[in-house]
Amino acid sequence: MTEVLSQPFTFLNLSFWLFLGVVLVGMATVEKRVQARNAFLFLASLFFYWKTSGAFVAILVFTTVSDWWLGRRISKAHGLHRKLWLATSLTINLSVLMYFKYAYFLADALQPLLGAHWNAPHAALGQWANAHLGTTFRVDQILLPVGISFYTFQTMSYAIDVYRKEVEPVRSILDFGFFVSFFPQLVAGPIVRAKSFIPQLHRPYALTREEFGMGLFWIINGLIKKVWLADYLAVNLVDRVFANPGSYSGFENLIALYAYSLQVYADFSGYTDMAIGIALLMGFHLPTNFQSPYKARNVGEFWRRWHMSLSSWLKDYLYIPMGGNRGASTFTWISAAFLLTFVVLLLPNAGARLILLGGMCIAAAVVYAWPALRARVSTNINLVMTMLIGGLWHGASWNFVLWGALNGLGLVVYKGWKRISPWGAYDRIWKQAIGTVLTFHFITWTRIWFRSGSHVSWESLDNPHDIWTEWFTANAMIERLTSGFWSSPFGAVCTAYSPVLCLMAAGLAIHLLPEEWKQRYRLGFARASMPVQVVVTLGAIALAYAGMSSGVQPFIYFQF
Repeated sequence: MTEVLSQPFTFLNLSFWLFLGVVLVGMATVEKRVQARNAFLFLASLFFYWKTSGAFVAILVFTTVSDWWLGRRISKAHGLHRKLWLATSLTINLSVLMYFKYAYFLADALQPLLGAHWNAPHAALGQWANAHLGTTFRVDQILLPVGISFYTFQTMSYAIDVYRKEVEPVRSILDFGFFVSFFPQLVAGPIVRAKSFIPQLHRPYALTREEFGMGLFWIINGLIKKVWLADYLAVNLVDRVFANPGSYSGFENLIALYAYSLQVYADFSGYTDMAIGIALLMGFHLPTNFQSPYKARNVGEFWRRWHMSLSSWLKDYLYIPMGGNRGASTFTWISAAFLLTFVVLLLPNAGARLILLGGMCIAAAVVYAWPALRARVSTNINLVMTMLIGGLWHGASWNFVLWGALNGLGLVVYKGWKRISPWGAYDRIWKQAIGTVLTFHFITWTRIWFRSGSHVSWESLDNPHDIWTEWFTANAMIERLTSGFWSSPFGAVCTAYSPVLCLMAAGLAIHLLPEEWKQRYRLGFARASMPVQVVVTLGAIALAYAGMSSGVQPFIYFQF
């Protein structure tokens, strides 16, 4: 895995674009035979994933085959048997996901209890993996297949939709395999729903002149976002400061925090822009994943604009089944027990675990004793639980748990504020401006913990989280922001980081442009003549190549 990631096969490599060229030629040869096209694209996607994750393509194939078969069983069953088949699908998917994302953490948590009884089989598994999978498996490290969270959520939503009778089961395993593994969005989204994508599998290839131009625009847009905004900010400011916040002034920490908010947006939306553009050139439409999230006037609106495919997935398959705004349900308490177990195991020792459990018991007793408080907690618990699980989706780290909890509390506070305040109407532009500024700062502040818990290099993507280092990194940044801010050399910092600050201002200004302006220049490019599109494309490629001269940073969401 480490060798694969050190020479990544991504949208930023010439080898990928040569691969895409071969795929497009292959599609042209089977253009009128839809089934042959789908089979070809399934095989091409497996090749892409093999180049990205090596032998872990076997996990993708296993997930594809099992969910295709179980989906057919679900559709034919009735009553209890239907629920059992769905439970089987969810259990398999969650077991695979939890093993690869959280097994190293569980190993550390359970090792004091199991000792040698755990280490012996674990080491044997590592030796087998080294011999047969070509990995560098270690006892203290479970390797992470790239994109496993994305394609697992995709197959889970398929099984649930079949169970709900919202989609018909896919007859051909090749069609289903193509749906699961479609390479533009396979490793970092957007998460695709079966009911929106599977109907496209049976349509013949069709691409208008304007759609071609729009696909080309999204590829260029994403490429420039990634190289000249995300990577530039990472290399020239963000990575340096977060590596050792205590060595920088409070003002530098603040600028780095603002820069990271821009970086993570440009990086992730840049990837999905390119994925959407590539898919469009191939005749497929992927869902929008971002809608200018830093224009959001409140936390709720932010999560309707940010990583929309995950936010809507959590709402439809977690929040609403829990009971939504109606209050806690049995599913809520099952999820709460699962989450509490996970959080307890995150703690470093038995003493801390006893303190947390004792605190939880006291809190539960207080809530139970006060009916009014119990009713209020019941209506908000699903919201907080959904965000906590969304935090854990990113990885087994206290930083991600706290990040999810803070966003959950932010949603609860906004929900309560909206009921008692006339601000919710946003009927004045100054109200909108204040709401936008406050929301941006709240979201940026929570990213202290998100960034401290993230990996930042190709070599570190498959490493376990160093929970203590991540925690103390976040604490050091908070300390510099609170106690060391006003002693900062503001003028010297602005001078030293003037190129970074200018780039941040330009990036934010473009982001805040009215949507109709953006739509105008997108359509302008899409409808331009071919010579104009060629010149702009070549210029963008040259600009991106110049920006890559100092090295390519990994896409942030590859680690999730």
